[in-house]
Amino acid sequence: MGDDAAERLMNGLGDVLKDITSGNVSTDTFIKTATTIKTILPTLGHFKILGEKGSGTRSRGPVQDFLKLRDQCLASGTLFEDPEFPPRHSSLYYSEPQTRNFEWKRPIEIHPEPKFVVEGASRFDVKQGELGDCWLLAAIANLTLHQELFDLVVIPDQSFESKYAGIFHFRFWQYGNWVDVVVDDRLPTYNGDLVFLHSAEPNEFWSALLEKAYAKLHGSYEALKGGSTCEAMEDFTGGVSEMYNLEEAPPNLWTVMLKAYERQSLMACSIEPDPNVVEMQTPEGLVRGHAYSITKVIYMDIATPNTSGKIPLLRLRNPWGNEAEWNGPWSDKSAEWRFISESDKEKIGLTFEVDGEFWMSYRDFIKYFSRVEICNLSPETMEEVSPDKKWVTNMFEGEWVRGITAGGCRNFLETFWHNPQYNVNLTDADEEDEENLCTIIVALMQKNRRSQRKIGAECLTIGFAVYRLDDSEKHPQPLDLNFFKYNASVAKSPVFINSREVTSRFKLPPSEYVIVPSTFDPNEEGEFILRVFTEKKNEMEERDTKISIGTIDPRVIEDEPPPEEDTKNEKIREFFKKLAGDDDEIDWVELKEILDYAMRNDVPRQEENIVTSLLSLFCGQFCREAPFASAFEVTQQGFSKDVCRSMIAMMDVDRSGKLGFDEFKQLWKDIKQWKAVFKIYDKSNAGYLSPFELKEAMKSAGYHLNNHILNALCHRYASKDGRIAFDDFMMCAVRLKTMMEIFKDKDTSNTDKATFSMEEWLENTLYS
Repeated sequence: MGDDAAERLMNGLGDVLKDITSGNVSTDTFIKTATTIKTILPTLGHFKILGEKGSGTRSRGPVQDFLKLRDQCLASGTLFEDPEFPPRHSSLYYSEPQTRNFEWKRPIEIHPEPKFVVEGASRFDVKQGELGDCWLLAAIANLTLHQELFDLVVIPDQSFESKYAGIFHFRFWQYGNWVDVVVDDRLPTYNGDLVFLHSAEPNEFWSALLEKAYAKLHGSYEALKGGSTCEAMEDFTGGVSEMYNLEEAPPNLWTVMLKAYERQSLMACSIEPDPNVVEMQTPEGLVRGHAYSITKVIYMDIATPNTSGKIPLLRLRNPWGNEAEWNGPWSDKSAEWRFISESDKEKIGLTFEVDGEFWMSYRDFIKYFSRVEICNLSPETMEEVSPDKKWVTNMFEGEWVRGITAGGCRNFLETFWHNPQYNVNLTDADEEDEENLCTIIVALMQKNRRSQRKIGAECLTIGFAVYRLDDSEKHPQPLDLNFFKYNASVAKSPVFINSREVTSRFKLPPSEYVIVPSTFDPNEEGEFILRVFTEKKNEMEERDTKISIGTIDPRVIEDEPPPEEDTKNEKIREFFKKLAGDDDEIDWVELKEILDYAMRNDVPRQEENIVTSLLSLFCGQFCREAPFASAFEVTQQGFSKDVCRSMIAMMDVDRSGKLGFDEFKQLWKDIKQWKAVFKIYDKSNAGYLSPFELKEAMKSAGYHLNNHILNALCHRYASKDGRIAFDDFMMCAVRLKTMMEIFKDKDTSNTDKATFSMEEWLENTLYS
């Protein structure tokens, strides 16, 4: 959390304290608020207010500050109207036509006495509306079972009485950060009733407003159609989820679920959908393709006339909140309950209502359900709910970029090694592990795909592989093609899948490992985060090239120039003198003329139109030796004005905007070397570097670059298909040399750190 956000948080607590002293707020309210702040303190280092709409470190547009906006509305006597999520059809749907006229109403217009929360939040406050977001509702129902987690997402001290201004806010975990989402309280209604999520209590609105905030986070209500409960559970906790196929359930799954419940993990389940019927109800009262919350996992004491013992039972809830319930053994009022003592019934809060909640045995659960999802809480959230049993976690953000780091899966061995790589060192085995093994959960999550649905961006098919390194120092950094040719993975994701996240749990011996996350096919672009959860300490870092300036590839260094090269250089010198004039210096325009003339036959050319082709042919035949021939011949490709300006800046020590001949000679040497590098890797003489060759080309030019810099270069200089043209390659080389030399001049102690004043920073970056 930034210092300003932390300050606003404490100011908010101060406001409550002022209200207490003035008699406006009870001490109980203050204690509850203070407890909530204590709960979220572990997350402060990862908290940002709304503004990070995607990746990056800068806010995109103005940030919505809840306290500031609320105070402005209170001061002006107006109710907040959110300009970022207005009450119109595009906030509801992005693909469906408008067939009904929904009316957006505030709770004060829906009920005469609206409440944010009525007598405490419960799973019965979550009733599904017309939207197909049962996956989200199942997670919300789970959230209500854990007050600490609930207060982390549904921020207390909000109401329709004290300081009401038509504005509310909620907190969600998004790809490593907690973001605060502000909404107004205008909700979509039809015939006076809420259209989407609502509470069983007609005057309770926290759940409807929470759904609206989550819809805003992803761009629209429609963006919430269809999903995995794991996704929402992670967004409510910052945890990492696991999925189990119950047809292949591990023998210890009940133990896993029981321990997860004891650690207050969130759990959900579902039944494989019928491809022909949406949410079809089975004869047992269960619904296919529908998400259920698992709200209790216990051993129940049972005594029958013939035997006694313990039976594993689960309590589940259908977010529809109606009569669609399990009707088999242990269902409401079934005969099995007569073997349970009244005290045990009271202890578990047993009720028989038409509310979507029911009990069933673990045996029937395995038989009738298809999948169970478990969200393990992150260390920050476990600090409060289970301080003695915390995971150790590491997280890295990464990116797959076409032609640079989007190498595809191991099926594409020639490019697979280009994917990002991450070292994980497991040193200590789990406690009480007889085989001396380490538990490790690897979770690969792709970013921002749900919010990009409206532009057709569906989830990529993703997965990962894990390789063991017996002696890391013997292997290149990063691992190269040869390593993957001769080494098999020791673990991997069970499948490549087009879901937001793929997660697997492994038991591995203490050692060093490398995780390689990838898409299935090469050149699929996207952002991701990789998280690793272990029971014991783990050390993790990205396995990548260290940025440095190295030696030039011997293939591009000429020992002695041939005689014809000397003659050519002399002509260039004469041409330089003619253009330079009395001051014996050239600007970027004159540099372009020299370079276009000198390299008119060397610069790779791309496609040309018929006009430039005819002009080039004509001028080539009749005025080949004339300097102005370049005006026709090299404009097909040549050197752009931006490249020439950057070349001047690279060599221009006195910031005059011009170069003398000595500076030009050094520039000429660099240009020839870079041109030679380009020709080495442009094997087909097409005027482009093919994908995945930029890194090696830059290495031959003397620049060792990591994936982050290469990704930035590709975003800045590559074409849409990832190829690097000659002109752009030259610009890459010029900018790299310029910025590295500027940095080295400041880093006199070789610490890889340098300090610039704002003036120096602006001058250097703008002029280069």
